[in-house]
Amino acid sequence: MPKASSTPTPQAASSEPPYPASGYAWYVVGVLTLVYVFSFIDRQILSLLVRPIRRDLGISDTEISLLMGFTFAVFYTFFGIPLGRLADSRSRRGIVAWGFALWSLFTASCGLARNYAQMLLCRVGVGVGEAALSPSAYSLISDYFPPHRRSTALSVYGAGIYIGSGLAFFLGGIVVNLASGKEAYLVPLLGEIRGWQLIFFIVGLPGLLLAPLLLTVREPIRRGVRAGAAKLPISEVAAYVKQNLPTFICHNFGFASVAFTTYAASAWIPTYFVRHFALKEGSAGISFGAIVTAAGVLGVISGGRLADWMRSRGIEDANLRVPLYAILIELPIGAWFLLTENLNLAMLLLFFSTFLTAAPFGCAPAAMQQIMPNNMRAQASSLYLFVNNLIGIGMGPTAVALFTEKVFHNEAAVGSSLLAVGLIGKISAVILFAIGLKQIRKSVERLRVYLAAHA
Repeated sequence: MPKASSTPTPQAASSEPPYPASGYAWYVVGVLTLVYVFSFIDRQILSLLVRPIRRDLGISDTEISLLMGFTFAVFYTFFGIPLGRLADSRSRRGIVAWGFALWSLFTASCGLARNYAQMLLCRVGVGVGEAALSPSAYSLISDYFPPHRRSTALSVYGAGIYIGSGLAFFLGGIVVNLASGKEAYLVPLLGEIRGWQLIFFIVGLPGLLLAPLLLTVREPIRRGVRAGAAKLPISEVAAYVKQNLPTFICHNFGFASVAFTTYAASAWIPTYFVRHFALKEGSAGISFGAIVTAAGVLGVISGGRLADWMRSRGIEDANLRVPLYAILIELPIGAWFLLTENLNLAMLLLFFSTFLTAAPFGCAPAAMQQIMPNNMRAQASSLYLFVNNLIGIGMGPTAVALFTEKVFHNEAAVGSSLLAVGLIGKISAVILFAIGLKQIRKSVERLRVYLAAHA
């Protein structure tokens, strides 16, 4: 490990005003985390409704995987880049508020879908709306917290992934159980709708009521940015990214490789429990949701705290070193989970697997903030999210479906498909993180030089 450095961070060396009060800063994190929770509830609820949606829309595993993954991811990632550039110079809270309202509306609209094309269009709308959130949120949080506390703050925000996903499965499982005895519901103005359509209304409509909560979030000072220099020419941003291209490749594709496996698991593990252990959809959702929420939140926050602790001792590459160690430890645990025939042991192994695969995801945005000037952060974050989600959401769920249908030719082989996809993604991540340790240290030094030149 590199030795501790006495070189002050660029932030510490500046004469800018102090950071906002800690209590209010954590309030902002709380609001943004709540919004993030809703984004993942709206994103993940589809995974629990595979069987009834397939039945009513007459579609295959591969087609529903496109709804869960690729269709959402393409629009989420491509719209994220212009929205990220906008967030580096405009009101970040406004961008998040409008995005929150938009994706909530389209989530509820999924409940009106009567065929595959309509459902596809609604998922596109969810993707476009959610693209507004994370680039702006990462940038906001980074301006509320000093560098030595940033990984922890971003990890708390990142816990929204696991709270939202867990609640989607847990609450969705309860609703599925309650609705299992009734095929259809009569709703005023809408007529007769299926139980799965009702679930989309239940999870989507509250977001429209909560979007105004973003008005309580104040725009913080953009630190390290000269007056009038908030919006940089795209050529300057591209040149800086090019200088740090090896770091971007190792970071973006390393975390995308982890996301490839985690989104695949999130989409198909409930179905794996149904097909392999003969659990009911509702029971599978409740069990998986409880594990994801508890293990995921503990894992992502622990990873961020550990990275902050390591950075405070001068270990500049901590935001890649923690993910490297976590995935190395998880590899045998994740494989064992998919090989055991004991349901109780499988649940225990899934808890530890989820804890370890969650640990990298507070470090990922913190690493990007660590190497970028302030007025490039949201754009760099949108580039990270572009790669991460196109590979993770866009390819992970579909890869499992393709292995099941085209390689194993057996619907019951979803566990073998999850194992294959997991090994591909995690081994790739380990290689990229190991190479990236040296590269991120170089990028931190380049940032110091850049800030000194533009002071």
